Amino acid sequence: MATISLAHAKAGLSELLNKVERGEEVVITRRGQAVARLLPIQKPKQGLRSLQAFRSQTPKASRLSIEVLGELRDEGF
Repeated sequence: MATISLAHAKAGLSELLNKVERGEEVVITRRGQAVARLLPIQKPKQGLRSLQAFRSQTPKASRLSIEVLGELRDEGF
């Protein structure tokens, strides 16, 4: 983690952002006290392309859910 003064951060903001994009963290100080931390943004998780594609990759159940739930109810779960 790099630590840099506010004055240097102002002068070299583009370079700081390049470091952050590479995964580094940067702490910015004012009068020797840490006041901010620059972190890379986490990339969002990829969502499902389509529900149909997801369902096609999901294995088929051997029994209906209602049957399983009925058995569990009858067994006292």
